[in-house]
Amino acid sequence: MDSALFLEKLILIVVILMITLVMALYFTFGERKIAAFFQDRLGPNRVGPFGIFQPFADGGKLLFKEEIIPKNAEKWLFILGPGIAMIVATITSAVIPWGTSLPIFGRTVQLQVADVNIGILYIMGIVSIGVYGIMIGGWASNNKYSLYGAIRASAQMISYEIAMGLSLVAVFIYAGSMSTSDIVAAQSSWWYAIVLFPSFAIYAISMVGETNRAPFDLAEAEGELVGGFHTEYSSLKFALFFLAEYVNIIAVSALATTLFLGGYHALPGLGFTEAWLGGWFTAIWFFLKVLTFFFVFVWLRGTLPRLRYDQFMQFGWKVLIPVSILWILVVATLRVLSLQNAPKAVVIAFASTIVFIIMAVNVGFENAKKKKALAVADGDNKTAPKFAVPSLPMEVSTINVSQKVGGDRG
Repeated sequence: MDSALFLEKLILIVVILMITLVMALYFTFGERKIAAFFQDRLGPNRVGPFGIFQPFADGGKLLFKEEIIPKNAEKWLFILGPGIAMIVATITSAVIPWGTSLPIFGRTVQLQVADVNIGILYIMGIVSIGVYGIMIGGWASNNKYSLYGAIRASAQMISYEIAMGLSLVAVFIYAGSMSTSDIVAAQSSWWYAIVLFPSFAIYAISMVGETNRAPFDLAEAEGELVGGFHTEYSSLKFALFFLAEYVNIIAVSALATTLFLGGYHALPGLGFTEAWLGGWFTAIWFFLKVLTFFFVFVWLRGTLPRLRYDQFMQFGWKVLIPVSILWILVVATLRVLSLQNAPKAVVIAFASTIVFIIMAVNVGFENAKKKKALAVADGDNKTAPKFAVPSLPMEVSTINVSQKVGGDRG
């Protein structure tokens, strides 16, 4: 490898890593400010002007807190868990194109650490490793609440990774590549968030579940599991888990921007802005889209209540995954018809049939719901429970408390 190219990539890695960590720090500050706005509060405003140095105060506090390792914990695995979670979160963004190629010091620098033809496969593989950090940390804590949280997190990530992976298949079919740069180039005219809206919706839901964020934060449910998988963690190790969560938010948001929102391309009708600042404005567009996703994350947390665990898992396995599979079949059929130059009447007929089937299924579900509601209202739902129910007394004796006992004591 050319030494200049090696140095260029090394500098790019350091710059992207530093930007990602600083963004993660200020995402904590931004979340607290936005949540405060939702709740009609001020939020952090003491450290620096408008509280802008609050993330560094929080980081310093965690850094100098006492390191506590439970007596019965598996020490080395207890230390290894947060490290795995943080490392996996940071290397996920290696194949993300953060902007267009730019001339820097006489060299054309691509704002992407590695442009490989299986970039999305790399991301899915790395993301799947992240659960090991959580599982190892929860198990090594030797705490039942930590273990429950780790088991929940692993089941949750496995379930929603399937739906997330299936939502990306339609993108591969249309782009004809698994390279992130090729996918961005294929969206120069139409974003896949519009063309493949069902895939975008499924991915958006799955990425919230994948990052253990509200309303899918079952692994850290405070009312049930104290603190979830990081109950026993403190100081720097807790900070690593905490920071890894926000780095993961940046990673999945950057991936969503790359696959569905045109990557570093400007909004439709504003393509002329991509040449501003010598091409650097493309990176600004990219980060604006990532910030939009982050706002949605905070919005969901401040708006929706936490789901029950059974509801959450049923939604993943019984709704997202079947819908993803059916959508892949539809997209593949339409793509084949378009590549074979099928008559427009055939394409329209196929699309109309799919729409009719969806409407029929929807009407069937609505009718079933109405019948069930009417049955409950009319008292027809007399199915005996599967558990023992004590019989209620048929006669209730009443006592007149106003009657004086023992006669008049006047």
